Amino acid sequence: MKKSTIWLLAIVMFTAFFALLFLQVRYMRTSLAIRTQQFDEQVNRSLYNVMRNLEMDQTRKYLEEDMIESENRYSRYNQPRSSQEIIREQTTISQPDENRSSIELNPTERSIMPETEREKALLSPNQGASTISKTQYDMQQSLSKRYLHERSLLYEVIFKILSRSSNEPIEERIDFNKLEQYIRHELAYNGLNEPFSFQVVNYNNQVVYASPGFSTKQQDAIYTQILFPNDPPAKLNQLKVYFPTKRNYVYSELTFFIPSLIFTFILLITFIFTVVSLFRQKRLSEMKNDFINNMTHELKTPVSTISLASQMLKDESILKSPEVFKHVTGVIYDETKRLSFQVEKVLQMSLFDKQKTTLKMKEIDANDLVVTVANTHALKVEKLEGTLDIDLQAENSIIRVDEMHFTNVLFNILDNALKYRKKDVPPELMIRTRNEGNKLIISIEDNGIGMRKEDVKKVFERFYRVPTGNRHDVKGFGLGLAYVKKIVTDMNGTIRAESELGKGTKFIISLPVITEN
Repeated sequence: MKKSTIWLLAIVMFTAFFALLFLQVRYMRTSLAIRTQQFDEQVNRSLYNVMRNLEMDQTRKYLEEDMIESENRYSRYNQPRSSQEIIREQTTISQPDENRSSIELNPTERSIMPETEREKALLSPNQGASTISKTQYDMQQSLSKRYLHERSLLYEVIFKILSRSSNEPIEERIDFNKLEQYIRHELAYNGLNEPFSFQVVNYNNQVVYASPGFSTKQQDAIYTQILFPNDPPAKLNQLKVYFPTKRNYVYSELTFFIPSLIFTFILLITFIFTVVSLFRQKRLSEMKNDFINNMTHELKTPVSTISLASQMLKDESILKSPEVFKHVTGVIYDETKRLSFQVEKVLQMSLFDKQKTTLKMKEIDANDLVVTVANTHALKVEKLEGTLDIDLQAENSIIRVDEMHFTNVLFNILDNALKYRKKDVPPELMIRTRNEGNKLIISIEDNGIGMRKEDVKKVFERFYRVPTGNRHDVKGFGLGLAYVKKIVTDMNGTIRAESELGKGTKFIISLPVITEN
């Protein structure tokens, strides 16, 4: 698959995922807003009904008090009186005295009340006696008396409500236990069974009553309702209701969205991992192709040389010249050895397909091994007019490793140091050992061409070759340091590289030491 195709698929999938995520979040916010609005409407409706119930209770209270006070007056109305007395009393009641405020009745009240002519007709004995029987007349008289009494009673109640109620303290006008029952009943009637607490605040902004649990920390969970809104503006009292579980009620709508978002993020992470794996596989495939091309070139050269030398041996004239024969056989031997070395490099690839390399672990002295490897490379370094120094500071140098593979690790690092040296600059190599706690640290440092920071992160990957070192005179498959990384890791150790372009490279190996009991 082409890299452009992978990028196109990645962009399309990312766009689809983020569009889906945006729609989910937007739908979630809309649902929360609707849920909050629904809660607000239910609470406001409930508190309004509570206010209406309190007003009705207050009206009923004044009506009962006035009925008790007017029992004597009502008993007077049951005595027979003349029509003139009744009309005179009606006129007296309909006109407010000096202690009462004039009350303008609205059209509805006017339509309910009988007209003056109709009252006179009902109270006139001559006209009534002439049209109806005496029994009906007496019933009309009794009904008229009762009507006049009830109307005067209502007038007095309305006057008391207007003149006296707002002057009384709110704690005398409200039974707080009944108020709590009203709130609970109205909330349940509107479908809210959430716990609550409330405050009653008077017109001086003083808390008159507060139920347990009331808090002002969450202002969005406090709802306010004016009590007795017909009172003068300067004497308005307030009811504040606090719902501590409002957020739980509102966010309970998210119980469906949370699993949806979680699965969406899981799919997004899985897709990202898949795309990254595709790019890694693509890059690995490209490196493998480079490896195959490089391997073909590396193997083709010794095979061609061996083939040419073999054809020369068929010439009988060569057999007569011992020097030429010795040279040709030497070429065959060298090229065969070179070919075996390249094949061994290729066989190292099988190590990476195994989860764990089969190692023959044994205890060895790392200092002795370092000296042996250094002596092997000493001639190569001297040939290049360079230096190879050893600094053995480790006092406890006994480690448990596979001797053959660990020797190859040191060989590969030193070979790379010589391969990627600077032109016309003698190589300077330094091998040090030291102890850090229960670890043995082996560092191999050179003064070669070095690497960039981005190359240092990839130098231990299979088939990866640093571009600055990919010169015609440096051959390889990009497997050496990957092999080093795997062997050291399988021996419970770590390896890292420190490098700066143009100043050299330093490899640091850390392995656990064998402590004596």
